[in-house]
Order: sequence, then structure tokens, then C-alpha cells
Amino acid sequence: MRVVFSRYICRVKSDSSPKNTMPTKSEKNFPATLVRFPASAAEERGVAFYLAAEECIARWYAAGSFLFSWQTKPTCVIGRHQIMHRELDVDFCRREGIDIVRRKSGGGAIFSDEGNVMWSFVAPGGAVEPIFAEYAQAVSGALRALGSDARATGRNDIVIGDGQKVCGNAFYHLAGRNIVHGTMLYDTNAARMQGALRPAPEKLQQRGVESVRRRVGLLKSQIPGGVAQMRADLERLLTTAEPLLLTEPQVSEIRAVAAGYAESAYLYGAGGRADIVLAERFPGVGGVEICLRLKGSLVEDVTLAGDYFETGEAGGAAECFCRVLAGLPATRSSLAEAAAQATGPTGVRGLSWQDVAGMAVRATAEDFVAPAGNSETRND
Repeated sequence: MRVVFSRYICRVKSDSSPKNTMPTKSEKNFPATLVRFPASAAEERGVAFYLAAEECIARWYAAGSFLFSWQTKPTCVIGRHQIMHRELDVDFCRREGIDIVRRKSGGGAIFSDEGNVMWSFVAPGGAVEPIFAEYAQAVSGALRALGSDARATGRNDIVIGDGQKVCGNAFYHLAGRNIVHGTMLYDTNAARMQGALRPAPEKLQQRGVESVRRRVGLLKSQIPGGVAQMRADLERLLTTAEPLLLTEPQVSEIRAVAAGYAESAYLYGAGGRADIVLAERFPGVGGVEICLRLKGSLVEDVTLAGDYFETGEAGGAAECFCRVLAGLPATRSSLAEAAAQATGPTGVRGLSWQDVAGMAVRATAEDFVAPAGNSETRND
């Protein structure tokens, strides 16, 4: 065995190491390079640490694809654009000692504990859809190799059985790199999960409370042996035999980045205040709220909220909406006409400007009556 050291990494090479194989041939990014953390981070259970690790790895290594798995203490993770008190019972989380973290990707809120496996995948830049699809296919294929009937479906899910969700995934762009991460349910404390999460009202209206709960499955029903064994087997199937071992200086830098996730302005600050809010949920897109700040009767600023995914750099979708809607009279006809004539992307995955025009057309007159002073963004 020989060890090759560089400034940031050491790679351990062994000619006797078995070669890992995928259940099916990968297009580009699998098997990925497995990332290992040094002993000082071996027992790390904070979600912010691993989210920061994704960012740092994306910045340190401009090429190649990297994968690592991790497990957490009980934690709720909300999407970048979500408003915390709508998605979580914050008081319940505090009573139960459940951490709350905001990630930098879109999508909905999730609950994770020691019975889950979290996955982080750092991939090359470019169009995210092929990479997102490749990741979902690779992970579901590896699960099938372990005896599950897992399959990728919907906008970001992996399901088993007759549609029970066992893995939800999200993505975002960062400096020429794509980051995909997912939560894999092997086992979990169902009472805590149900107490902490607040399903969106429209989901409950469409499916009912019990239907939403039945949509969640557990991989332990199909893959015996425990969560640790499943995690090790998946790492073997999805990664190369030669790992990337991070160094102690790198861990220190990761911890410094992780501290930013605890800043109140970032953790609690999504959403903001608006005079008018147009809100709808679209199949394959998620919930989208267009929040309009007015100056007089003109649109001065536009922000977005919801569990959608952005297709470009973080915050780019709101900039797209500002370019189209800012400066217009705050009327249904003005907004609908401008959106219908807009070109280029909306910045929201799966959402067209025609969809936005329809939101304005379908809004009621009451939606366009701003209250005295500004009101908090809502989800009527």
C-alpha cells in the first residue's frame, strides 16, 4: 500500500482492493469518488456540517464527481425558499430537541434521524436535469441490487411497493458545479416526524391526512440487515474503490462554513413581507408563491417562496421574475400580459411564463387588495 499526500488530500491506494461495480452501466458520473472524513469528524451528526462539506468539496475540486453518506441526530431540514413556521411545528421541535436547518436547495421540508441515511453528490456543472436523473437512476438501481423494488419517479422521489416514498432528493448550482442531496428512509421515529412536519394544506386537501402518511415507506421492509449494512453496501455499489480522504485543515474550513447555516437571518429569513401574493401548486413543479412588494400601485420588488427547485444559481428565479414584473401596475391584466409575452426561463424548474400568466388570470379581486401596511406572505 502506498499513500500519496498533497496539500488538501491523501489518497490511499491498494492493488488488492476489490473493484466496485454498479448494477447497471452509468452514463458519466457513476461510480463516483467516495469521500471519507478524518477521525475528528467521524461522529459528526450535525446537518450543517455536511451541507457545508458539499459546498467546500464543490469549491476545492473543479472536476470529477464525489459521493458521501452521513447520518444525523433528529433534525428537520427545510428548503431554501420555504417559510419555517408554515412547514414545521417549531415549538414541537424545540420540546423534542429536534434541530432545524435550512439547506440551499429547493424542495420541501424533511425529518431525519439516526434511522435514515443522507447522501451528498457533487457533480460537474451544466444542465442539472441529466445529472439529477442519473443520480436517481443510480441510487434506485443500487437499491434494487440489494433486493428492493425501488424506482425513480415524480419530480424528485424514489419509491417502493405501490408508491411509498423512501428517498426525496434536491439539487442546486454552485460555481460551475451541481450539488444533489437526498434523504433515504430505512427506519425512523414516525411520531416525531409527524409531529414536526406540517404537510402543505393543498396536499392534505388533495390526498387527506392518512393518504399523505401512507405515501412514506421504510426500506427496512425490503432490505434486511440494518441501516449500517445498507449504507455500506450502497457505498460499495455507487463509488470507486479508491476514496478521497479529507484532511484536518479541510475539516476546520468546513466547520467555519457550517457556522453560517446557524445565522438567524439565513435560518429564519426566507419569505419576507409582501403586499400581494399569488400562490398555486403545479404538478411536477411544487408550490410557488409570487410575492409582490408595491410602491403605490406599482410592483417595486418580487420575491418567491415555496418548495420548488431553481434551475440556475440560487436566487436567480426571483431575478427573472423581477425583470418581467417590476415596474408594472399591480393588476391581473398587466401581470398576465407581461408574463404571457415574456421570453427566456423563469428560473423555476418546470414552470413556464404561461403558467405565471395563468396564476394572474386565476387570481381573485381580493388577492389584489393590499391590506393597510404590508402583510406577511401567506398561502391562501
